Amino acid sequence: MKRAVLSVFFIIFFFLTVSLYAQQRTEFLLEKNWRFSKGDFPQAISDDFNDKNWEEVRIPHDWAIYGPFDRKHDLQEVAIIQNGERVPTVKTGRTGGLPYMGTGWYRTFFDVENFQSEKQIVTLKFDGAMSEARVYVNGKEVCFWPYGYNAFHCDVTEVLHVDGKNNLLAVRLENKPESSRWYPGAGLYRNVHVIQTNKAHIPVWGTYITTPFVSEEYASVRLRTEIAGDHANIRIVTEIRDMDNKVVATKDNTQQLDHGRPFEQNFIVENPRLWSPETPYLYTATSTLFVDGTKSDEYTTRFGIRDIRFIADKGFFLNGEQRKFQGVCNHHDLGPLGAAINEAALRRQLTLLKEMGCDAIRTSHNMPAPELVKLCDEMGFMMIVENFDEWDVAKCKNGYHRFFDEWAEKDMVNMLRHFRNNPSVVMWSIGNEVPTQCSSDGYKVARFLQDICHREDPTRPVTSGMDQVSCVLDNGFAAVVEIPGFNYRTHRYVEAYERLPQNLVLGSETASTVSSRGVYKFPVEKKADALYDDHQSSSYDLEYCFWSNIPDEDFALADDYHWTLGQFVWTGFDYLGEPSPYDTDAWPNHSSMFGIIDLASIPKDRYYLYKSIWNRDEATLHILPHWNWKGREGEVTPVFVYTSYPSAELFINGKSQGKRTKNNNSLTERYRLMWMDVCYEPGEVKVVAYDENGNKTEEKVVRTAGKPHRIELIPDRNMLSADGKDLAYVNVRVVDKDGNLCPLDDRMIRFTVSGAGEYRAAANGDPTCLDMFHLPQMPLFNGQLTTIVQAGETGGTLTLEAKAKGVQSSKISIRVE
Repeated sequence: MKRAVLSVFFIIFFFLTVSLYAQQRTEFLLEKNWRFSKGDFPQAISDDFNDKNWEEVRIPHDWAIYGPFDRKHDLQEVAIIQNGERVPTVKTGRTGGLPYMGTGWYRTFFDVENFQSEKQIVTLKFDGAMSEARVYVNGKEVCFWPYGYNAFHCDVTEVLHVDGKNNLLAVRLENKPESSRWYPGAGLYRNVHVIQTNKAHIPVWGTYITTPFVSEEYASVRLRTEIAGDHANIRIVTEIRDMDNKVVATKDNTQQLDHGRPFEQNFIVENPRLWSPETPYLYTATSTLFVDGTKSDEYTTRFGIRDIRFIADKGFFLNGEQRKFQGVCNHHDLGPLGAAINEAALRRQLTLLKEMGCDAIRTSHNMPAPELVKLCDEMGFMMIVENFDEWDVAKCKNGYHRFFDEWAEKDMVNMLRHFRNNPSVVMWSIGNEVPTQCSSDGYKVARFLQDICHREDPTRPVTSGMDQVSCVLDNGFAAVVEIPGFNYRTHRYVEAYERLPQNLVLGSETASTVSSRGVYKFPVEKKADALYDDHQSSSYDLEYCFWSNIPDEDFALADDYHWTLGQFVWTGFDYLGEPSPYDTDAWPNHSSMFGIIDLASIPKDRYYLYKSIWNRDEATLHILPHWNWKGREGEVTPVFVYTSYPSAELFINGKSQGKRTKNNNSLTERYRLMWMDVCYEPGEVKVVAYDENGNKTEEKVVRTAGKPHRIELIPDRNMLSADGKDLAYVNVRVVDKDGNLCPLDDRMIRFTVSGAGEYRAAANGDPTCLDMFHLPQMPLFNGQLTTIVQAGETGGTLTLEAKAKGVQSSKISIRVE
């Protein structure tokens, strides 16, 4: 009997202990059971407000991506100063032609378990809310944050109900007209967190880890921890663990008086695994906080051990090895998913970029979602985290300049503290093409922002994307910025290097070559601002905007000069808005054509040009254009080959068109193999590649496709997680009876999804297509499109079927676990 009583006692004691431990820090997302409506509803802050007719949504949510596309949405008459315009003209599609403007409200109720207001702190954290967010809890305004791209948090302890139950959270958001130069998205498009801690706790972003010394033998690690709340006797026990969960260093320190300074601990990690894009090795530091002998909090910080150096005349060094950035710039939208963040979609983007040989991301021109930075840590991408597209001088009538004086430092501090522990982040960018760069005292604003970076994080250098080279070289602006970043202006790099004291130049934004996947224009010629009646651009990759250039120029600068740091291509993916060169009243055009990969996440030809230079681990051999040119028989139809091999021979229907070898006769001949005088005849195009010793190594064939025969479905994944969020991207193609892509097919494809998931969206990559992404149908664009399916929350099989008139349908199954 005694033994039974003791057993019950110990069981009760165990569960009480677990319960008390759980109350020290809990965090959960507010994802489901939200209500949303466009319009302004001041009474929505009241718990008796009737929202039963509002839409039920799940966060993250972008209200504008459901359209419709329309020329009238954000129709603007403006002069785009950064493009050199002086006279206003009508701009269409500048923000994607989607209805992002206006006011919207969100409402939900949430519980805080075991709430004790006298002992605890409850914090709401928003990863981003677009925009001018006003947050109310139980009828009280708890915070206002205007910048839609930044994370922010607020203490809501005092306004919660005494029992912690049934608390109303209401959020008002407003996007003003002419507040953006691209599609910004709308709504609660990033995650919302509830964090519950004891009064004495480690606050949001309260740790800061640096690695003052790094070698292969050992690394020193410094951890500074802020403590919030009343405390006298502080003890912190920290364990550093490797990716196998093995403890590699530990410290147990006590501190009675901190004099306002963070709690500091120093460690030695023997034989560290160094973080790099090739080996993205991560450690965790788990800190347990004791106050007056009682455990009060536990906080885990993930970090990497790596050494970054920027050396005048020599360039960038990671872990002692020189390298050039092979980077891209990306906007934050996820194409057909809009701005609503989804980790699976981000992972898909990064996977495609990794396969291309990309090793770096510039978050253009805004603070990123934490999911992106987390994935860059894990997958191995270096990052430039950028904050603003505007400072105190306007680009847009209702842009960030309205808030700069009051909010710039607050926004900067949140960004820096949010991401300063992430090893992927190697530079901060304080702005992009800001008009302030040409003012006589613009350098003072640059120095103000740069000093904030150095105060909060002295371990990383600061850059800025500058496009007005004459201004910034003459007025001292570029000399102030630690790492001078130039957007385009490749012909001024040498001059900038010679005039600036840093003796380094970063290609912060490069190329802006434009192309539409599968579209080829004749004659084939290098051309700026080429315009066509179909509002497309040629995929021969020789067309660009007047301010920019073809990729070959940036390859050469990186190859020829030590002091160039590499490049960040504009852009990795097409994005919604900015349909240059068709932005001046050339509707319909709702998305950019700058991307190496189109809006449907399908690589363009240009992808293989970059891959042939950047991916040194995998051979590249790619032929363009397609070979279905009925009506062009006998006409000159040039053939390009993008390859990592030095030379290749081209055959048309078995007849040699000659051998080409990369050479220095011109920039294009240095990086591409081109047969400019080929005449079209239907049949077979074959290329045979040769290595440095003249040995045949690989061949590739493109054939004239026959009559469209069937739909082909190719998923990027065969298994999904049953979390209600995981995604599979399915390439949808129409092929002939022999499996050749039909590159001119544009028929409508209709989709049905059944089983353990649902249809999410589709896109075809056509910047002129006005079909809505969320409807279960989409026309092909040059024979292809992408459809996206989403896992449910229970295991099973998800089945996708695709049908179209005139061809055989197709069906695939994806496992959901």
